[in-house]
Amino acid sequence: MPLASLRCSPDVHLFLCQAFVPECRDHTRVLHPCRERCERVQSDCSRDMLTFGISWPSELRCDRLESCRFSPNGSAVSAVEELTTSKSSPSSGRDLGFWCPLHLKTRPGQAGSFLGAQDCAPPCDNMFLKPHEVHLAKTFIGVCSAVCLCATLFTSLTFLIDVQRFRYPERPIIFYSVCYTLVSLVYFIGFLLDTEAACVEPSVPGRAATVVLGAQSRGCTLLFMLLYFCSTAGMVWWVILTITWFLAAGPKWSCEAIEKKAVWFHAVAWGLPGALTVSLLALGKVEGDGLSGVCFVGLYDLAALRWFVVAPLALGVLIGLSLLLAGIVSLNHVRQVIQHDERNQEKLKKFMIRIGVFSGLYLLPLLALLGCYLYEQAQRESWENSWIRRHCQEFSIPCSRRSVDVERPELSLFLMKYLMTLVVGISAVFWVSSKKTCWEWASFFKRTRKKDPISESRRVLQESCEFFLKHNSRVQQHKSKHYKSSSHKLKVVSKSTGTSTGMHTPVTGNHDNTPVTGNHDNTPISTAFHNHSVCDAPGSSERIGSTERRSKVDAESAHRLTPKDEVLEAGQSSAHCSRSSQ
Repeated sequence: MPLASLRCSPDVHLFLCQAFVPECRDHTRVLHPCRERCERVQSDCSRDMLTFGISWPSELRCDRLESCRFSPNGSAVSAVEELTTSKSSPSSGRDLGFWCPLHLKTRPGQAGSFLGAQDCAPPCDNMFLKPHEVHLAKTFIGVCSAVCLCATLFTSLTFLIDVQRFRYPERPIIFYSVCYTLVSLVYFIGFLLDTEAACVEPSVPGRAATVVLGAQSRGCTLLFMLLYFCSTAGMVWWVILTITWFLAAGPKWSCEAIEKKAVWFHAVAWGLPGALTVSLLALGKVEGDGLSGVCFVGLYDLAALRWFVVAPLALGVLIGLSLLLAGIVSLNHVRQVIQHDERNQEKLKKFMIRIGVFSGLYLLPLLALLGCYLYEQAQRESWENSWIRRHCQEFSIPCSRRSVDVERPELSLFLMKYLMTLVVGISAVFWVSSKKTCWEWASFFKRTRKKDPISESRRVLQESCEFFLKHNSRVQQHKSKHYKSSSHKLKVVSKSTGTSTGMHTPVTGNHDNTPVTGNHDNTPISTAFHNHSVCDAPGSSERIGSTERRSKVDAESAHRLTPKDEVLEAGQSSAHCSRSSQ
């Protein structure tokens, strides 16, 4: 429209009409603009375009057009192209490339491009899948993200219950589990939002909804930052895990020595993904995914997919696998050295099996995801050409004449790609699954169900008092059967007169505040006396200072004599008798 309004060339109107609204001849032939007329219009309007800052449209590149045919009077005549061209037609072998249809046009200056066309965005509806396949894929992604979120969240909460349980070299398992918890959460949020964050509704009637490109939407940018940062950080933490295992198995580093390098581990694990995320935001490589409802990178840009997704993933797998194999070889060497120690050898064998299973649970999904990306990298161009051929008549754009090997990708490829992206974090559940984890969760739930401390203390004190009262009553009944009344009377007389046959042992818990010194058994009675003084209720009919109670306490004390006490008592009694005879 700016070119038509400038009237910078006498052929500008005719040229634009032939370019965008070509004339049909006999329902089988179309009148297209020719190259010489295009070059003349571009030359005439170049000065005005430079003045007003207007760029020549990429769809009107003159080198794409055929040469003009000149009439007898020297005027240029546009070429006529048959819609049903034969193989012998010279124009049938030419591919004019992708012209962005009006339905997918975006506002200028948003730095968006689609299949090489500027100011163009992909459709929000998936380009390669059928509608019923899209619905199935969305449901599948939602279910997988919910399951993986629960699994990784369980691992993270297990760490929070007992932080000191997981130390280096296994501490990175917790960090990469936290990363994949956020990855699952982002996919689950995308499932709930559907296409609200990843797509843009058309602002002009007649146009189609397109995906978000660049930093057009804050929600899409936030989802992209969380998803790309956490997925990359999770992979880096797995590589650090293999490094710590190698340091523990090969050079025999201790847990404290590895933990001293934790600052460097955190700097690399969070700094490298952060730098890549900021670079992608600066380059405007954010792309909405109408299938999963999130935003990622490399969904339509093959170069971004190659350098920011496939390359880091392949490098991480290579480094991690190499270090893991080196650590397993070192552990096997240690197992051979301690063959004489069957107990430690069995523990080391179980540890090696656990490492192998855990590494397989992580590596297999990662390798499968890498294979999906490589296959998509190889077949993406064929899929796009097939899409152009299916929709060129609908969008009124030149049809692609390139041979297509694969018409469209299989649904299983997309399902596997999203499943492998999410299931990587579940492998951490294997490492924390043990009896100790079950015991910790059981203890945690028991602690949460406890009552307040005051009521709990009162309950414990009441139960203790009841226990001591019942126990003492049973002891008294048992003693009354074995001791004669005369012995009780003898002890009562000796205590009342103040005589003693042993060491003086004051009773601190006596209600009368009078020390009792007549314990001839050489056993302190303060313990038994104290039990009664704590548990007896005020106003009891039985007096602690009575003679009967003291005799019972002495009987119980005598019954509790240990062999050592008996020897001491015999020695003290003989010494006392010798002094009396003198």
